[in-house]
Amino acid sequence: MSLRDRLADMWDRLRHRWMYRRGDGSATASAPAARRLSFAGISAALNRPGMGGILRRAAIAFAVVILLYYPIGMIWVHTVDDDPDFVPDATDFVPGGSEAVAVAAALIDREVNRNSWVANDPFFMPGALLDNMPNYQQGIMSALARFGFELTDQLGRTRGSSEADSDLQRAAGRLQYPGNIWIWTPTVSLMPQASSESQYREARARLLSYNNRLARGEANFDKRADNLLATIDRFAADLGSSSAMIDRHIAEESGSLFDSTADDIFYLTKGKLYGYHMILDALGRDFAQVIKERNLQKSWDEMIATLRKGALLDPLVVMNGSPDAQFQPNHLAAQGFYLLRARTQLREISNILLK
Repeated sequence: MSLRDRLADMWDRLRHRWMYRRGDGSATASAPAARRLSFAGISAALNRPGMGGILRRAAIAFAVVILLYYPIGMIWVHTVDDDPDFVPDATDFVPGGSEAVAVAAALIDREVNRNSWVANDPFFMPGALLDNMPNYQQGIMSALARFGFELTDQLGRTRGSSEADSDLQRAAGRLQYPGNIWIWTPTVSLMPQASSESQYREARARLLSYNNRLARGEANFDKRADNLLATIDRFAADLGSSSAMIDRHIAEESGSLFDSTADDIFYLTKGKLYGYHMILDALGRDFAQVIKERNLQKSWDEMIATLRKGALLDPLVVMNGSPDAQFQPNHLAAQGFYLLRARTQLREISNILLK
């Protein structure tokens, strides 16, 4: 049966059912005439010379575009930037400011503006199908958000009873903004809303404003040993939370041949390790005098080296084999080793600062 005959038969059935419900007995008798009248235009379009070939070519071209758009776009967009030697440029750092704050502002600029923030890409953008890069970016932002809190509560205040810096408060709040919010997310709100990128850009602007005021002597960055102690204690606690997540996933899913969430956890943790590596490395320069006075340089360097090793782990495929497997590795367990070693070293530094 041809396409024309199938369409005509479908029309007859629908029309007959409708006329039957109305009680019109003439529906059956008038069906051939209705068929001729209703499908005259369709038949002419389908039988027009060359129309079928044009439609086929258009359909093939559309399919090819769709098939190439996402894979090529994903390859083009995908960037897991774990350069441990990354440094802020002149726009992010001013002499007399905090190096750690400059690094935080530079990381936001790199991930949001240069590499493009993909964690909130809508379905029609290639980045929506990526999972490693968005998890890595959100891991970095998680570390920066924790640092933002410490700046507001500890480092950016003279004493605990002093007023919090307004720029740091605004930066800390915006760094807590979820990373998967696009300008219109129906599952969250039917109204347009602030995107993740806009919030992170505002956080960067507030950090730069604070650092400029700090360089002019109009803001505080209290380089006391107890401030450094409180900051690294909270960083260590956050790493402990990540280790618990890894431990739970290994206990529940290790040995699975296809574990679709192991790479999500791996890259989320990798981003957090990288973020803490960059921030702590810069804090070591900010608190150079305290570290020297407490004879902490060797311990500090070892802790930074451990974070660096954990952040640079980069397997081709993330595997979650049994911890004692002979041939199938467990990359989460390897990552967890460096994470817990760095946490232990942070606790050792904390203990020295207490004395």
